[in-house]
Amino acid sequence: MRVSLLLGNWAESLHLSEIETARWRASGYLHDALREDDPEALRPKIPSRFGNWPPEMLHGPAVTEKLRSEGILDDELLSAIAYHSVGHKSLNRLGRALYCADFLEPGRMFRVEWCESMRARMPEELNNVTTEIVAARISYTIKHGLELYSESVGFWNALVNGR
Repeated sequence: MRVSLLLGNWAESLHLSEIETARWRASGYLHDALREDDPEALRPKIPSRFGNWPPEMLHGPAVTEKLRSEGILDDELLSAIAYHSVGHKSLNRLGRALYCADFLEPGRMFRVEWCESMRARMPEELNNVTTEIVAARISYTIKHGLELYSESVGFWNALVNGR
């Protein structure tokens, strides 16, 4: 709910149309719709390209496949939901906004002041804030000796190359 509210506020601040604002809100409502489902029950329902993802990240691709099976053909919305956890080079404004909102939503209890300052810059500085979040996440991953996802690296490269 908090992610959807944040996205709706940002969409209104950008003076997006009612339909576009509804899409932004919908992405916030839907992105974690299957988060509580058993990840191993979700795994066979998602495309193989997500096969190396850890269980806690399978809900985004699973929601995308569920929506697609129900006739949703909005590729921008589907990509935003599928990749909201790691990012992807193909994400545009909606996808980047969902990625940021999921990271910055007010219920998170880490780096609270930093997140507040980032939210205050949104949505006017969407690309800069997205780049800072991706940099922080990649730095954390490297610092802790964790595996980088190719999708995150591609997202970073797209951001710094102005795509």
